[in-house]
Amino acid sequence: MKDLRRILAAAAMLLCLVQSGLAAAQTDVAIRFAVLGDAEPKPEALFPGVAGAVRDLHRLHASQPLDFVVGVGDIAHKGTLIQYQKATAVLDELRLPFYPIMGNEEHGGSVERYLSFANRWGAEKPAIDTPSYILEREQLALVFASPDHGRDFDDSGIDWMLSQLRSLAPKPVLLVVHSAQSGVYPEKADKGVSNPRFSGVIAQPNLAAVISGDLHMDMDRVTHSKQIGAVHYLHIPALERTKVPDKTQHTPMFRVFTVFTDDQVQVDTYAVGGEQPLPQHGYRFSLRSE
Repeated sequence: MKDLRRILAAAAMLLCLVQSGLAAAQTDVAIRFAVLGDAEPKPEALFPGVAGAVRDLHRLHASQPLDFVVGVGDIAHKGTLIQYQKATAVLDELRLPFYPIMGNEEHGGSVERYLSFANRWGAEKPAIDTPSYILEREQLALVFASPDHGRDFDDSGIDWMLSQLRSLAPKPVLLVVHSAQSGVYPEKADKGVSNPRFSGVIAQPNLAAVISGDLHMDMDRVTHSKQIGAVHYLHIPALERTKVPDKTQHTPMFRVFTVFTDDQVQVDTYAVGGEQPLPQHGYRFSLRSE
């Protein structure tokens, strides 16, 4: 009996320590946001993966508050009106600010159509007046860079990114683009940003990470998170269709970025409908190069 009491007392003490640690970790969170990947369903404009992710984000927000949600483009297949309308019926339900960019699919329509719908999605936020913009917080900034055409950038787009990164320095920057540069993901090495001047953007000393989608990669069968040089690359999986390495398996997922006050960033991946992050798809990095 005495041994049992000692075991129970030790267990209670351990539980208290764990709870204290969790509480401390909670106070150390500087910002937390979710990122949604490509949708662009076909042949029909149906968005069950996006709808499931919205429900999951609301549930997650109740226990782990989220500041906002990011979108990496390609919501509306070919930028058609019906795709925007059907997506909006789902994204209107999102009770968090939603900050999207354009993808190559949105360029199938017009910039004006994209902006008119982007400002309707999610909870109230400052108006998005241009396809590319910044969101600055005390500890870091997010640079949202929509492609100028397809998934690529003209020199004007490169100049804009360089200007933002340099003006924000030394504050760490997370660059949100639809596609990373060609070759970053060997699973589809020929697809990505091809403008050679993009290397100058990547070389900026305050660029911490590139967040991208576009490739519709199966997280279970690719290397989706990696460091190349001083920059971390985080792929966001597609919510409606998987294409790489093939189309045989699709599990809708989204990712959550938790930035701590010590500049560490934890990236968790959730399967839609799952209550806990998938440990095999977690990734951690620092905002500042060591």
